[in-house]
Amino acid sequence: MPGYSDRINHALAFAAKHHDQQVRKGTRAPYLTQPANVAIILTRYGQDDTTVIAGILHDVAEDYAREGASREMMSGRLGDKFGSEVLAVLQGVTHRKVDDDGVELSPDERRDDLLMRLATAPEAARWVCAADELHSVSSLVADLRRTVDPATVWGRVSGGAEHTLRWYRKVHERLTAGGFLAPIMDELAAAISELETLAPAQAP
Repeated sequence: MPGYSDRINHALAFAAKHHDQQVRKGTRAPYLTQPANVAIILTRYGQDDTTVIAGILHDVAEDYAREGASREMMSGRLGDKFGSEVLAVLQGVTHRKVDDDGVELSPDERRDDLLMRLATAPEAARWVCAADELHSVSSLVADLRRTVDPATVWGRVSGGAEHTLRWYRKVHERLTAGGFLAPIMDELAAAISELETLAPAQAP
């Protein structure tokens, strides 16, 4: 059963330095709580160090991609430190800013590109994607259940409730269609269903 390792500790320290001063959108919670919780989810499902480390570093890779880091830069920043297997997982689950021809993608195209790549992504990348989405959905559910003003919670997600729910459903559908039927998918489906019950009436 996975647990503490020096590599995981190194990844947490690296992520803590990268996310220093960052907070979860619309909250005061340190951003590091997100990758730490993704790591806990992956560990709970018995995933190996490589997958857990990729889960910890996923948002670091996302930030690098948004900044326009090339594959070579990503390899130097993350691959050299954490290994080619971790890098391959991150490349399989990170929204790309440009396509294989160097053409910049719009936000919608980036999401569609990721959904397409999930079909052939490494198994570990699918685990990271599922754990990341599970944490995001569960966090929204928890925040909505404790607030007296749900509009403030929905207001901090890009595109609002309808857009957010559509994305979570698409990710679940794509992972399932690609043959990823791990037990975490049942938990993710249940969390999405619970979130739907808390959405504004106009959100399908």
